Amino acid sequence: MQVFIVGGAVRDQLLGLPVMDRDWVVVGASPEMLLAQGYRAVGKDFPVFLHPQTHEEYALARTERKTAKGYHGFAIHAAPDVTLEQDLARRDLTINAIAQGADGSLIDPYHGQQDLRDGILRHVSPAFAEDPVRILRLARFAARFGFSVAAETMQLMRGMVEAGEVDALVAERVWQEFAKGLQEAQPARMLRVLRDCGALVRILPEVDALFGVPQRADYHPEIDTGDHCLRALDYAASQGYALSVRFAALTHDLGKALTPADILPRHIGHEARGEAPLLALCQRLRVPADCRDLARLTTLYHTKIHGAAQLKASSVLKLFKDTDALRRPARFEQLLQACLADCRGRLHFENAAYPSASYLAHLLLAARSIDAGALAQQCRDKSALPALIDAARVSAIQQAISDAKP
Repeated sequence: MQVFIVGGAVRDQLLGLPVMDRDWVVVGASPEMLLAQGYRAVGKDFPVFLHPQTHEEYALARTERKTAKGYHGFAIHAAPDVTLEQDLARRDLTINAIAQGADGSLIDPYHGQQDLRDGILRHVSPAFAEDPVRILRLARFAARFGFSVAAETMQLMRGMVEAGEVDALVAERVWQEFAKGLQEAQPARMLRVLRDCGALVRILPEVDALFGVPQRADYHPEIDTGDHCLRALDYAASQGYALSVRFAALTHDLGKALTPADILPRHIGHEARGEAPLLALCQRLRVPADCRDLARLTTLYHTKIHGAAQLKASSVLKLFKDTDALRRPARFEQLLQACLADCRGRLHFENAAYPSASYLAHLLLAARSIDAGALAQQCRDKSALPALIDAARVSAIQQAISDAKP
């Protein structure tokens, strides 16, 4: 029985990155041998055991054989005669197919160390094509490490897409991998890899439709709307914004793909047109409510927020009500972050001033300073109370507007 550290722990150690979790593979053992040593079985689909002291996962060396479409269609073979090289051969990428022995020696039969040095994502074997999730994982690694994709691997992924493998993915798994990718350092790289191999139009057709859609060059010097949304996403990532803000930055302009051809490159009304495709995307991928709701608000109100300086006090209050800012100021702050990403996600506007964010934050503080409870105690006619509170808030906002003027 031999034990090796494998996969991401070895990869990250070689890259000089912190190692968060270690995965172990056991060669020359059976389930009975591990159970006799106090390991606890936890794997449902294949034999995985928890170490009796460290509780780290130990998996028996195994091989896999494709039996059906999708990522569930595999037959697993785990036995003492499965070699380490055979176990590594079933892994997705060469950079994830490196093992480390107990003495610190590296076993690298597929030249993963060289690909790490060269910054290349390359499949280990043709078996990569048997699991469509690997397309999403590879795209996510591109976003994390900034690596390029080997030409032969890109060709293999295109073949997988054409064969319909991506269509077999279930929504929860797509969102799980996609959300992880959005939280990487350069998430736009994930989208570009998915688009290059043809998977984006299958997974996120609403986003894919933005590429090739023109915009007014004075506002948007970028290549097209798709390029703008990817720039907005990367800006949100560069600021360390939450997942929900990054998702909103990516999807805020979906309505531009539906702009009537006769008004291009203007996009009058794209905010309202963007709501339906956004909600369809969220329903299909079962996007969490916090991401969906912030993206919807960003879609509908980003243009109004950009022009906040031109709004009257009553219109500002309506904006606060429509976005539920009075009750949920933290989410409104995220909405302002998404709008800032929209503003700076433009070519040559990466450091543009964006006074709307601090301006609206200041006005929201004024509106929320009104003590509704105190007004309720003073108001005898309770039916008049909502209008009384609104009037007080408009007055406070108006005063804040006056204070904000130079």
